[in-house]
Amino acid sequence: MFLENNVNHLKKLGWIEVICGSMFSGKTEELIRRLKRAEFANQKILIFKPITDIRYSQNKVVSHDSNEIESIPVDNSKKILELSKDVDVVALDEAQFFDNEVVDVCNQLANTGKRVIIAGLDMDFEGNPFGPMPNLMAIAEFVTKVHAICTETGNLANYSHRISKNKDLVLLGEREEYLPLSRAAFKEKLKKR
Repeated sequence: MFLENNVNHLKKLGWIEVICGSMFSGKTEELIRRLKRAEFANQKILIFKPITDIRYSQNKVVSHDSNEIESIPVDNSKKILELSKDVDVVALDEAQFFDNEVVDVCNQLANTGKRVIIAGLDMDFEGNPFGPMPNLMAIAEFVTKVHAICTETGNLANYSHRISKNKDLVLLGEREEYLPLSRAAFKEKLKKR
């Protein structure tokens, strides 16, 4: 379980937290939970998402079970710096879709004393590290990997298997497009391709 950090208060340094995992693992749910706790503590928060993420809402981050929080869609990570001057906590959802400059942006935010919370897929549908997520995990003080339940084996799932034949790296979707699979089930699907 993640516990909020109190270590850096004397030096006014922030930190970076990454929540990663497969589709349907609860990444956004955990992000929203942490943000609501920060709001309850009267901390000023802002949450950002890529402008391309319009699955449930254009201006909200919404979890698969319909929890939601207001967000700001941005087309590049530099805008996050511009908009985050007067807040305590900055959050990013679907971070795998941000440009690679997001790594520097998150470092700059943490270096100015902000708590930065990031949620995103750690692997794409082919099981490869996804976008800037590996670099974000490398610079983070805290990394939480959450798991779904495999729809075929009932074991922990850490792969997002794409059901459709679409080979585009980015394909927004839900259960009609993706299934969470365990390593064993995912490897079986790869053999059948």
